[in-house]
Amino acid sequence: MEFPVINMEKLNGEERAATMEKIKDACENWGFFELLNHSISPDFLDTVERMTKAHYKKCMEQRFNELVASKALEGVQTEIKDMDWESTFYLRHLPESNIAEIPDLDDEYRKVMKEFAAKLEKLAEELLDLLCENLGLEKGYLKKAFYGSKGPTFGTKVSNYPPCPKPDLVKGLRAHTDAGGIILLFQDDKVSGLQLLKDGEWIDVPPMRHSIVVNLGDQLEVITNGKYKSVEHRVIAQTDGTRMSIASFFNPGSDAVIYPAPALLEKEAEEKKNLYPKFVFEDYMKLYAGLKFQAKEPRFEKMKAVEANGNLGGPIATA
Repeated sequence: MEFPVINMEKLNGEERAATMEKIKDACENWGFFELLNHSISPDFLDTVERMTKAHYKKCMEQRFNELVASKALEGVQTEIKDMDWESTFYLRHLPESNIAEIPDLDDEYRKVMKEFAAKLEKLAEELLDLLCENLGLEKGYLKKAFYGSKGPTFGTKVSNYPPCPKPDLVKGLRAHTDAGGIILLFQDDKVSGLQLLKDGEWIDVPPMRHSIVVNLGDQLEVITNGKYKSVEHRVIAQTDGTRMSIASFFNPGSDAVIYPAPALLEKEAEEKKNLYPKFVFEDYMKLYAGLKFQAKEPRFEKMKAVEANGNLGGPIATA
């Protein structure tokens, strides 16, 4: 069982069909794949990594040690289920950027992260169109489905997972599926830790230099009517080395109305036509906030109940 690695350069030549097939298989059976030659230059990624690690050392490491490391595991014998062994900050890019307001970031790092976000946004849109092609949807369908009235939501979670003395008692990040659309991750190529659940087994997502790991969120599962699945994943804390992880979430706009693509439903048997709800993305996120580390199916059921009662996000969702 080999983790799917996609060489994007091969989309431009005679291996295009085989590469598209690989992407299709990854979306249907893994919910994850890793991209090489994705057009973001290795030098630029090295700069992002260097600055992110320097920022953690300078501004966050001490705070993590004081707040979490020194207190969290004192006298603990059983697994801690209500916290994660991670140090994070968030950047918002769309609909409006908040990079200018984040404290502690030096100007050069701000500039680099802004540029990185622009490159990732372009890559996310390109990937959504490749998925449309594989699904037999018109080009631009997924981008449009994400649009809402102000365009998509796009943000980045910058995380560091410091060494942990008792990795058996605490997770770097507890198991969950991602609520949003398509997620692009630039991760440490030396310290591993990311795992996904496949056929009941936890499988490592291999750290590869200069790769971008892609995974699908709950919204793509709904829009594809379950053809593509969002998959549970987690981060295992390590005893050695700090693992860097920069995850960028290309999500629907807050008022986007999400529902299975009609073109895909036409081909489905009757019993498969009511598998997924129709809802406003923001309503789903409010529900997700409290249930992130639980199974996604009850979330979908709950949104179905909201839909059945006709409370679909008020006036926006009448279309």
